Amino acid sequence: MSNSNQLAMVKKDTVDIVAAKVKQFQEAGELHFPANYSPENAMKSAWLILQATKASKNDNYAPVLTHCTKDSIANALLDMVVQGLNPAKKQGYFICYGKQLAFQRSYFGTMAVTKRVTNAKSIDGMVIYEGDDVDYEIVNGRVVNLKHKQKFGNINKDKILGAYATIEMPDGEIYTEIMTMDEIRQAWSQSQMWGKDQKIEKQGSTHDDFKQEMAKKTVIGRACKKFLNSSDDGSLVMQHIKESDERSEEIEVQKEIAENANSEYIDAEYNEIIDDPEPPKREHQEEKSKPEPEPVSAGGPEF
Repeated sequence: MSNSNQLAMVKKDTVDIVAAKVKQFQEAGELHFPANYSPENAMKSAWLILQATKASKNDNYAPVLTHCTKDSIANALLDMVVQGLNPAKKQGYFICYGKQLAFQRSYFGTMAVTKRVTNAKSIDGMVIYEGDDVDYEIVNGRVVNLKHKQKFGNINKDKILGAYATIEMPDGEIYTEIMTMDEIRQAWSQSQMWGKDQKIEKQGSTHDDFKQEMAKKTVIGRACKKFLNSSDDGSLVMQHIKESDERSEEIEVQKEIAENANSEYIDAEYNEIIDDPEPPKREHQEEKSKPEPEPVSAGGPEF
């Protein structure tokens, strides 16, 4: 069978089935998309990206569309669409391990989903540098009335003290998440790219070259995660958010175990996928509010 015919069959058994399922959800009133979201356009973008996406080195860089099971491809596409995300907007990407494909949100995607689920007006992140004037109160365990004054001359990626994220709710309430640079590095240390005894980001690495953006990304991810985890699980969107996260986390854990299986040093704690210092949901893993794992796919890294 020619490659084009094979891809046509995969498309029929995945994209077409997902499109029909989404239409069924909409007709039943279970699924409502944002006004500016087109599931058809999102799936077209995903299909183009998937055609250029390869599996890992352990799977000989095989094309995921012919390597992964059709069920896992369909589930990945469905997770993407139900969450109202589009990979062309860098809101997520596809990862695989063995024969399984999963869709994983980027932090842009997590922000979009959080806004959709909570109706948040805005989600923003800011870096705190040495010399900045920061003042806030803690009321009932929550940061409130944060005031931050910054001089232009303080901006220096090598003098970051921490970062914070704010989520503005429809009623005007502001939720604030704040992290020190030590806490941010602790989140970064869960990355596969972080060495066993590494204490700070390596010179020339993404965490070093784009330290400000990576710091904001980490604290925004943690803030959004807390809102998503506290949201009602009853909606179709939340069900797929939870299931999608569990599938992608499981694949990442399996991927790390396999990639480290033949190495001299294996540390189960270091290889855990953790975003947040909260107790893990399962014994072997937990959002990494981590920087997004490096996918093996078309295109360069996103921030």
